[in-house]
Amino acid sequence: MALTQIIYSSTPFGYDESLLSNLLLDARRCNKRDGITGALICRRDVYLQFLEGNDGAVRNTLERIRIDDRHVEVMMQLDAPAEQRMFSDWAMLHDPAETLAWTEDQVAAGALDQAGPDHFRAIFAAIANRHR
Repeated sequence: MALTQIIYSSTPFGYDESLLSNLLLDARRCNKRDGITGALICRRDVYLQFLEGNDGAVRNTLERIRIDDRHVEVMMQLDAPAEQRMFSDWAMLHDPAETLAWTEDQVAAGALDQAGPDHFRAIFAAIANRHR
């Protein structure tokens, strides 16, 4: 079974604490069911999510996210095979955006478009290390 890791970014639509809570509940329920692990960084201007698991399950999850009206402008930031999971103990770890190095102004100016896959992977590696 091939292990795939995907990182995507999106813009929240109608972000508030209730929406975030529901999003996390849905993600954890579906990910547990589908054998997916990962982490979500979120704030009112950006979602940055790391998904890992069986290739087919991860791609199906990404397609569900693409049609979810809580996400706008879903952009792939990393799509790669992996040897092992980074978040094996987490159906969906919530990181309150403290790890995200960019300000809202920088995100609005295109910082996510200029960062490469290695930068995104490093953000999530730091989160994983902090939670071990």
